[in-house]
Parts: sequence; structure tokens; C-alpha cells
Amino acid sequence: MLKAIKELLGLGPKVNLAAVAKSGAIILDVRSKGEFATGHIRGAINISLDQLSGNLKKLKDKEKPIITCCASGMRSASARRILISNGYTQVYNGGGWLTLRNKIS
Repeated sequence: MLKAIKELLGLGPKVNLAAVAKSGAIILDVRSKGEFATGHIRGAINISLDQLSGNLKKLKDKEKPIITCCASGMRSASARRILISNGYTQVYNGGGWLTLRNKIS
């Protein structure tokens, strides 16, 4: 049961997100445009969660690593599930953008 919950939230085995980011991963911030404008990770792409399904064409390479982030980790977990269900193979839930920024800087 706990394993299923962790997988649902994208909290599986520990991944070195700094190494994934340095390998050229896309940082996908799924907060609203307003939230993104108040601060974000340099180079991040902003597609709000409610617009993600309709904008998958912006994420052309389904094999390229993607790290999702938001304010707290809930929307980024949902974004991870959307991406995986659409054939993206290397998707990691980075959680809150501030925490992620500290991990990859």
C-alpha cells in the first residue's frame, strides 16, 4: 500500500535530481503563470497543470528527462502521471520549486 502511494506521488527510489538536471533535463513548472512570474528556476518551462494535456507538443522528445515542479509537490505529481500516461519515459517529481532549486543549484 505504501509503495503504491509513493509511486502515485512520484516518490519512488531516490534519484539524484541535480545529476538529472545537469544531464539536460527539462524543468517543467506546472504552476499558474502568475505564480511562475513571482519566481521560478532559471530555464524552466511553464505550462500550468490545467493546460498540460493540451500542450504536450511543446515537450517533443518523450525520451528526454523531465523534472516537474510546482509550489508544494502535489501538482507536479499529477503532471508526472499525465506525462507518463502519454508515453514520456523519464519523468521525475521534483516537488516544490524552491526545494528543487536548492537541490539542483
